[in-house]
Amino acid sequence: MLTIVPTPLGNLDDITLRCLSALKSADVIFAEDTRRTLILARHYGLNARIERYNEHDDKSVAYAHNVLLSGKNAALVSDCGTPCVSDPGWKLVAAARASNIKVESLPGPCAATTAIAGSGFPSGPFVFLGFLPRKRSRVIKALTAAATLNSTMVVYESPFRIVKLLGLAAEALGPDTQAAIARELTKVHEEWLTGTLTSIGAELAKRDKVLGEFVLLINPRKPEEPDEDDDTED
Repeated sequence: MLTIVPTPLGNLDDITLRCLSALKSADVIFAEDTRRTLILARHYGLNARIERYNEHDDKSVAYAHNVLLSGKNAALVSDCGTPCVSDPGWKLVAAARASNIKVESLPGPCAATTAIAGSGFPSGPFVFLGFLPRKRSRVIKALTAAATLNSTMVVYESPFRIVKLLGLAAEALGPDTQAAIARELTKVHEEWLTGTLTSIGAELAKRDKVLGEFVLLINPRKPEEPDEDDDTED
């Protein structure tokens, strides 16, 4: 059996009892980064064998698949949050399902839902874009297309490209588009910035160093536009 196990975004207390039980009962834990997973394992006294899973290496995927075929119970974790959601894992899940191996997907921490809940933006329908492409034209195309849905957009970005992304988003959607940034969610230095794409970009650009992992939330609705969740029947 393969169990998809979400792990804490940063605060190690943010793990469910069911996720802990799955990790404790696994024969092997396949991890995006064994060093990160070892910290969790030591904290909770996990004794399962931890092995690296590299989604970009066909041999690594095949090895993990063969472990499942041998009858072992395996848990799949990423560095933090939910595997397969802008994180490695989907190839192994697809291989397991193709081989009729049971797959369990457990609920738990996810940066996208944590950020959208705290943003104050409409959160009925939302558009999850994960990590956008590197090429400028493709970024603008993705943001422009998503904005047509008139729903809150959720984007992941690294500290090295967040200022550039804000600039491209302002170019694609307009400088006064409402936005929010969630940095280092659940960690000691968690920070929120709200305003427009331009104002948040200017604030980050002033800093000597931009550190941490970012979730960018964009509300493409104009201030005068009602939330579609509030629509009433004619």
